[in-house]
Amino acid sequence: QVQLVESGGGLVQSGGSLRLSCAASGTIFSIDGMGWYRQAPGKEREAVATIGSSGRANVADSVKGRFTISRDNDKYTVYLQMNSLKPEDTAVYYCHADRVDTFGRVLELWGQGTPVTVFS
Repeated sequence: QVQLVESGGGLVQSGGSLRLSCAASGTIFSIDGMGWYRQAPGKEREAVATIGSSGRANVADSVKGRFTISRDNDKYTVYLQMNSLKPEDTAVYYCHADRVDTFGRVLELWGQGTPVTVFS
């Protein structure tokens, strides 16, 4: 069984930084795309940043220039460096990965979510 384990969330003052990590564990053939999503209270889940296995990244306009996504393919781990945090970044952040099995089937994985709270 493959699962995603997130870490790094917490409470931070506006303007501060946090680094989220998400590692896939279990029997893994390969991982394709990975990414971070967030859901604020009363709002829908939205994509924050995604990154392909080649390292090509897409970042939401709302966090562009402040957040950076990266990954370590050898460790099946994806990171989200969040700088210049704002109160509107407050949300539960979820890790996502597309796991590919030996038959080429893509199975979506989600982490349990890690809360980020930014206070002014």
